[in-house]
Amino acid sequence: MATMRIREAAELLGVSDDTVRRWIDHGLLPASQDESGRKVIAGDVLAEFSRTKAPARPPNPLGVGSSARNRFVGLVTKVLIDKVMAQVELQCGPFTVVSLMSAEAARELKLEPGSVAVAVVKATTVIVETPGTGETLASA
Repeated sequence: MATMRIREAAELLGVSDDTVRRWIDHGLLPASQDESGRKVIAGDVLAEFSRTKAPARPPNPLGVGSSARNRFVGLVTKVLIDKVMAQVELQCGPFTVVSLMSAEAARELKLEPGSVAVAVVKATTVIVETPGTGETLASA
């Protein structure tokens, strides 16, 4: 079973080390000690915690129903338009999402830096990567 040190868990959850320590101290996040006596959190425990305690998603400003479950509300930060295509970048929390679309679609949607948009991702291919052997996520 994979374990995470407090610092690694905090990075993955997008919070401070102190927040993770408070959750442990208040009994919200179970932790144990590794062979060196440092507090660690089991990977499956952290996964369940992140599913049940994740911050609420920002409300969908579009109010549209969709079969796609991967929806990222964000702020448009960059729009590059040429004759045929457009590249649109959104900042969705700590993540940057880049979309390539027709120039016509970008104009019709009135996409410009500072506007709010929702990136909807529905893909048949999602690539998952892990750190190399012996590496921790923090050192990868």
